[in-house]
Amino acid sequence: MAEPLKNLFGPEMVHRVARDINAVHPGFDTSAFTARALDGFDDLELTPRCQQIATAMAEHLPDDRGQAIDILVASLGPELENCDPDDAQPTGDPEIDDNPMSGFFYLAHGYFLADHGADHFEHVMAANYEITKRATSEFSIRTPLRDHTEATLSYLERWATDPNVHVRRLVSEGTRTRLPWSFRLKAFQEDPTPVVALLEELKDDPVEYVRRSVANNLNDIAKDHPDLVVDVTRRWWSDGDVNRRRLVRHGLRTLIKAGDPGALDVLGYGASSPATVGLAAIEPSSPSIGDKVKVQVHIENPGEETAGALVDLRVHFVKANGSTNAKVFKGAELSIEPGETGVVNKTISLAQHSTRTHYPGIHAVEALVNGAAVSIGEIDLQAE
Repeated sequence: MAEPLKNLFGPEMVHRVARDINAVHPGFDTSAFTARALDGFDDLELTPRCQQIATAMAEHLPDDRGQAIDILVASLGPELENCDPDDAQPTGDPEIDDNPMSGFFYLAHGYFLADHGADHFEHVMAANYEITKRATSEFSIRTPLRDHTEATLSYLERWATDPNVHVRRLVSEGTRTRLPWSFRLKAFQEDPTPVVALLEELKDDPVEYVRRSVANNLNDIAKDHPDLVVDVTRRWWSDGDVNRRRLVRHGLRTLIKAGDPGALDVLGYGASSPATVGLAAIEPSSPSIGDKVKVQVHIENPGEETAGALVDLRVHFVKANGSTNAKVFKGAELSIEPGETGVVNKTISLAQHSTRTHYPGIHAVEALVNGAAVSIGEIDLQAE
């Protein structure tokens, strides 16, 4: 079993905060701060731990919150390498390189900004700019986005062309309407136009790290405004290079799974495609829980022109109460010449997962071809 996430963010993080602040503000009472931050620490989960550290900061930094924020900024460590994190080299600091939670280190700083920076907007924005170059400010930027929307958007418009990749990525990630672990930006859920304008600036960013964030932002917007996202991505797709088209595919993933006709049409898999399901096989047909099944689907093109086919598989898993819950498995994208047949193969695990529990029963299986569901058989799942 994996170690709880909170255990990777232990007391050493508190001691590091105390040391860093004291180095730039010698009057900082490190002993009192540490005692307050670590009070009941073992019983707290990750987020409450960071919130408690922020509370301890508030109690032991100057009451002038503008000055306090300046002290926190001065205490920040070295910037991350200005590149995609997947390409980053070790920093040489074992506290960062050897700790998988080092990216969460400044989460407490972000909570301090959110809770105590309401009357110091310029200080908060300057701090977010610096923090995101060392970890991420995607959470702490959301409070000024909510409370000072227009002023914050003005900053983000400039930051969308910043030379630092982490700042540019903040523009997209911080404005996601449904960012995990944070509150929703309801104003942008209602009208995402300002966010789309920012994404327009970032859609051809030279770094994949930023483009992935743009795609995730689009995917969030699509859950509330599918037609808008279809319109935007249709335009992006029409003159897009391979990188932009990869972004569009990822940004449309929720709509594609739902079989949205507009989203499918953007990718060239419209209802006019003649692609159709031919032979299909599910082996074994009566597996036991814990086994794997192999599904093979033949997609035929009886038409006279090349047919595009986006093929996924949907399994209606039986639940404990006898009802079913459908799950879509990614299949393949095919381009099939007239009179030819394409083949899609997929192996599906029936082992028990933390996110999916299997029960005996008849599990219907469908092929989703350009959004249209076609029954291809069933899995007669047996008990272990």
